[in-house]
Formats: sequence, C-alpha cells, structure tokens
Amino acid sequence: MLELTQLQHDMAWPLSILLAWIIGEFVNRWLKLPRISAYAVVGFLLAPSQLGLLPSSQSPTMLLMANIAFGLILFESGYRINLRWLRSNPWLTAASLTEAVLTFICVYFLVLAFGQTETTALLLAALSMATSPATILRVINKQKSSGQVTERVLHLSVLNCVLAVLTFKVILGLVIFKTSGNIWNASYNGLIVLLISAALGVTFGVLIPAVLRKTNRLNQDGTLAFTIAIIFIVALTHSLKLSPVLATLTFGLVVRHRRIILNSSQRGFGALGDLLTVMLFVFIAATIEWQQVLAGMSLGLAIIFVRQLSKTIGISIFSRVSGISWRKGALVGMASLPISTFVILVLEQTRYIGIDLIDQLAPLAAAAFTLEIIGPLFVQRALIWAQEVPEKKEA
Repeated sequence: MLELTQLQHDMAWPLSILLAWIIGEFVNRWLKLPRISAYAVVGFLLAPSQLGLLPSSQSPTMLLMANIAFGLILFESGYRINLRWLRSNPWLTAASLTEAVLTFICVYFLVLAFGQTETTALLLAALSMATSPATILRVINKQKSSGQVTERVLHLSVLNCVLAVLTFKVILGLVIFKTSGNIWNASYNGLIVLLISAALGVTFGVLIPAVLRKTNRLNQDGTLAFTIAIIFIVALTHSLKLSPVLATLTFGLVVRHRRIILNSSQRGFGALGDLLTVMLFVFIAATIEWQQVLAGMSLGLAIIFVRQLSKTIGISIFSRVSGISWRKGALVGMASLPISTFVILVLEQTRYIGIDLIDQLAPLAAAAFTLEIIGPLFVQRALIWAQEVPEKKEA
C-alpha cells in the first residue's frame, strides 16, 4: 500500500502533463481550440481540491520550474520589444499608460463598491493592469501570426507586465510597512527588489552576448546559451526572493538592443519550450481551488468585464493617431484579455517569500480560472479576424 502511495506521488506530475498534452492535441485537432486552454482545464480538474491526483503540498521545485517556463517566454517577449518603434510612435506608449491607469482606477472603485477593504482594492487593481505575455506569445507562435495587431498586443502585454509589477511591488511594500512598521522589509519587498532584478537582467544581457562574440558563436544557434542563462537567472532570483519576471524581461530586452540576431535560434525554445509550456499551464490551473472560484465568482466576473472594457477603450481611442483603424484597435483590446499566468505566478512568488494573499484576493481566482480557459480563444480569434494568421491556420 505504501509503495502504491509513493508511486502515485512520484508519477502525479508526469501523468498530469502527459494527460494534458494528449487532451490538448485532440482538442486542437477536433475543435480547433488553443491547446493551452485544454492544459488549463486538465490542471484545474486534477488539482488537490478537485480530483486530487496532484499532491496537496505546494512544491518549491514545481514553482521554480513554472518560473523557468515563464522566464523563457518572458525572455522571448522582451526580445521582441522594439524600443525604436515605441520612440517613433509615442501614441503606442500613451495607449499603454492610458489603458493601464484606466484599468487600475475602474477596478479599484469596483472592488470598493463590492465592500472590500482599500488594501484589497489596491492589490486587485494593480494585478488587473497586467496582460499575460505567456498566453499571447504561445498563441502567436502556434498561429504563426504577424502584423500590426500581433505586434501591438505583444508590446502592450510586456509594458503592462512591467507596470503591474512596479505598481504591485510598491503597494505591497506600503502594506508591509503599514502592518509591521519595518521600513527595511517594506523597501526590500518594493523598489529594491525591482532594482536588483532589473540590474541582474541587464548584467546577463551584456555578459551572454559578450561570451557568444568571444567564442565566435553569434552566427550559430543561440538557443542553448540563452536557455542556460535564463534557468540560472530564474533560479537565482527565486532563491534570493527577487522578481524573475522583471529579470528575464530585462534580459531579453537588453539582448535585442545589443544587436544579437536570434533568427537561427528556435522560436519558443523548441521542444523544451513546448514541454515547459504544458507544465506551466497545468501548474497555474492546479493552484486554483474551486472554493476560491465560487467565493469570488461575482466580483471576479465583474473585474473581467470592467478590465476588458477599460483596456479596449484605452487602446481604441489611440488607434487612429497611432496608425491603425478603430477595428484593429478594438481587436488589440480583445486580445489583451489573458491575465492568469502572470497573476498566479506573482501571487505564488509572493507566498513563497512569506506573504500569503491568495485567500485575500479570492476574486482573482475566479477571474484567473475563467481567463485561463477563454483567454487563449479570444487571442486566437482576434488574430484571425485581423487577418494576420496564414490561411492554412484558419481552415
């Protein structure tokens, strides 16, 4: 009996990932739906509070692996950000700031209207600003889409990530100071963490290209070099309780603007990226408990509606002046729906450093569960309606 229990414990994650992959393939083939939506459903159903196949104890190793998977995606997202485009088209940056601020304000007052505390309202509003690059980039890569909507939603998702992390960390620092009165803990969990994380990303963004130049490997496949560097960065930030999100994004951004061409590298980091993506979306959904989903369902759905409306309006009003039609502006807003991966990993990382906000922010569980399933579908349809997906992908 003991051996069977140990076998179940040892095989829980491998079996869950295998089931998620198989179901994802059939869902994509038969229903033409994004695979990652199926991964999320499988992860949620197999979670400890649902069917209970996965272990009930939170594994630091699995959190680290999820952060590595997210780090690979964030690196690629950061690499694809063109700062020259943002400088030459400032209306795109204006759209990002407008929709983020509008989202923060609307969600903040919505949460207060539901009778929640000011602290809860601030934290929910900060996290609601984000758009998850993980979901967006995976759908873009699988659809092989390209065009104005594709590039804009990817750029806006990265900008949203940075703004959300900055705002969330500042608010978290203020909350810690208010409750403990310890200015060092408050500062460290706020701006100091962000500065050190960004500096780490910049350091590796300079160091790794220098090594590649020195060894004359710039014209060869750089997938291995960048993968190893990302794993190291994520492991280091995880151990030091820094921000792997900001570190890996900064790493990718600096590498691009050091004029390192990654055309010969594998998009999405090849088979390793695909494997970690399955694990990432299963892990994210498995952290959500049905009790939390039910407890926060009404406010969670209201947040989804208000957030989507705010983002669509904030992006659309700058459509014409930034060089696209109103319709495409609305499609960019539509594709900005996903949030789950970013929010859950930030909250799990926060719990890892000793601050548990999961129960306090239960409405996000409902929003995350809903968007984990329908978010990829919205991105997929927006790209297809924008006619930026090859015809063979639409069939």
